[in-house]
Amino acid sequence: MIRITAILAVLLTTTGAFAQSGLQAQYAAFLENTIWPAARSADVSRATFDRAMSGKTLNTKIPGLVTPGSSGTPRKMGQAEFSAPANYFNESNLGSVAATGRSLARKHASTLAAVERRYGVPGRIVLAIWGRESGFGRVNIPHDAFEVLGTKAFMSTRPELFQAELVAALQMVERGMATPGTMRSSWAGALGQPQFLPSSYLKHAVDFDGDGRADIWNSVPDTLASIAAYLKTFGWQSGRDWGFEVTVPEMISCSMEGPDRGMKIAHWADLGIKRVSGKPFPADERGREGFLLMPAGRSGPAFIVTPNFYVLKEYNESDLYALFVGHAGDRIQWGDSRFSGGWKRTDPLLRSDIAAMQRVLESRGYDVGGADGLPGFKTRRSIGEWQLSNGRAPSCFPSSSLVSAIR
Repeated sequence: MIRITAILAVLLTTTGAFAQSGLQAQYAAFLENTIWPAARSADVSRATFDRAMSGKTLNTKIPGLVTPGSSGTPRKMGQAEFSAPANYFNESNLGSVAATGRSLARKHASTLAAVERRYGVPGRIVLAIWGRESGFGRVNIPHDAFEVLGTKAFMSTRPELFQAELVAALQMVERGMATPGTMRSSWAGALGQPQFLPSSYLKHAVDFDGDGRADIWNSVPDTLASIAAYLKTFGWQSGRDWGFEVTVPEMISCSMEGPDRGMKIAHWADLGIKRVSGKPFPADERGREGFLLMPAGRSGPAFIVTPNFYVLKEYNESDLYALFVGHAGDRIQWGDSRFSGGWKRTDPLLRSDIAAMQRVLESRGYDVGGADGLPGFKTRRSIGEWQLSNGRAPSCFPSSSLVSAIR
């Protein structure tokens, strides 16, 4: 019996090695037959391609990978917005960003003022993004960008995106903007202190310190200005806030949220929505459009947000990310005032569970924004609409019981 077990172990190890070897061979062919022609068409030289990609192997430890040629929703949820939104606002993290941001606001006051004059983005917002993305440049960025981008171009659920990003990274090297050795990235392939994907670097990185190079790895002025330039490009409205925490009467359905269901802020106020601070909405905001945001449905705080909130989502498509940045920025400038509405416990769900529920809702005519397993605003309000039509009080957030009920 022991001998048979040992033989099976050897066979399994050998089979695994052969499978891994075969995958690496497919990857090498992919780089040569798919990425190199695309890079050549983007004016990348063969010397640059070889310099960056020579010897690169797959990193199969990167999250969210799938077998090449397949599709599907990864089952694991590694981020709080997929399961427990409250975890995203852990006070040790949020409080640290706010406290450090206040200190750096004083240290870099003149640079932040110059950045705001040029791009119209408040320093507190730029600082909050800097803190969230790279711990104000203090977080170690551990990965070889070309290894990560190559792996994700070959094995992610969004291969076309990462194929384009890999080519953009090669263009950076070709143009002398960086060297392969200095291009360290996150596991998602994001670069430098602002955590730009390569295409964002090419479009938005700024040489603000005047040394002739947009250095988002080592230059604080370049980092801050690049973040602001990115937000301006996507429509940041100078002089407007990002949003206000509010109370929402029970008679107003949580299914009214979303950037496509905006109304004048004065009209939201007429419906009974009030700021939690007790102050009226600013006079210059009342006649402008605002949008209801309930990122955890009735299980968390609510907000009336401005178009600037959705500009923050251009940096990261998560509602919670944009909310973190806006809230942290407020605390950097005005002190540690926490959310008034608490985050209730929500059920831990797999993305595949939510995706299955989304597919059922889609089949019944609801617009959930795609069956991607993420509870975005279209999914949240579709849940609320389904609950209303089935005689339930709308919660507008997925739960274990809802996943079971919506079949």
